[in-house]
Amino acid sequence: MSSGRQSRGVNRREFLSALPLAAAAAAGCRPAPFGAGGFARASRSPVALLPAASYDIDLVDVVSRGLRMFDLQVAGRRVLLKPNLVEFERGTVINTHPAVVYAAAAAFRSAGASEVVVAEGPGHRRDTEYLVTASGLSDALADAGVRFVDLNHDDVREVALASRFTGASRIFLPETVLAADIVVSMPKLKTHHWAGMTAGMKNLFGVVPGAVYGWPKNVLHLRGIEPSIVDLNATVRVQFTIVDAVVAMEGDGPIRGQARPMGFLAMGTDVVAVDATCARIIGLEPQKMAYLREAGRFLGHIADDRIDQRGEPPSRYRTRFDLVPHLTHLRA
Repeated sequence: MSSGRQSRGVNRREFLSALPLAAAAAAGCRPAPFGAGGFARASRSPVALLPAASYDIDLVDVVSRGLRMFDLQVAGRRVLLKPNLVEFERGTVINTHPAVVYAAAAAFRSAGASEVVVAEGPGHRRDTEYLVTASGLSDALADAGVRFVDLNHDDVREVALASRFTGASRIFLPETVLAADIVVSMPKLKTHHWAGMTAGMKNLFGVVPGAVYGWPKNVLHLRGIEPSIVDLNATVRVQFTIVDAVVAMEGDGPIRGQARPMGFLAMGTDVVAVDATCARIIGLEPQKMAYLREAGRFLGHIADDRIDQRGEPPSRYRTRFDLVPHLTHLRA
């Protein structure tokens, strides 16, 4: 993961034969030695589910209420909002909705952030400007008065990986990500035809610079999607997660699935717990999802009895998403 020279085209067979997380774990690719408190976890993790029936309601108020539920110190800090911006096709629900991004920007600024930036490194299209404009995100950014950073072409710095599930030891990351005091993962809740689900953890693929590692972040797929998810989340620590589940995606996600209205935003300071909660809501068992199961060992909590549910109970939204056939073994 530490050299752009590894990047090359990847076909479907290479994707599907990428190193599975179970094999990486069996080979001893565990968390690397880390400084005292580096992987410290609270005994319990709060996760909030807040109703959001549509994108036309006052989402700034919804996000602001969510922020007040957590002891997140925002005042005077630099906040990076990382939405999910993958591809644009009119009438689809591929990306984090611009209204949710605007609401988060406004809420964090109101909470006293010294700076709020929106940053993403799309993994499919190289023309990020087209995606930002076509998706409507550029208008939301203008309204919020915040700037956008293309992480695919940002200045980079090589850093040590905090875990070794991919077998790599170092990675180049964008300076904008490394300079942020608070990294906020803002995914669209979707099924994913290889990882099972896109939520807060999988969303970090977008911080890996395409100019170094290629499109669609080829080296991550070659080293294994699930090992890469764990290594990225161990290294780029997400301080807050806001999941856009106002309208989610089921079926052949993360691009070709169908819209599934869900009517909520999920939030929390433990991205693993937020993802575990979202997985249960859509009918998946977190323990059957290799990256969640492994992250639950040292990064956050996935067990029900370790998650404090705030706002609405998960039972209000619980359902069963359609899945591609080879993922049905992940069902609860």
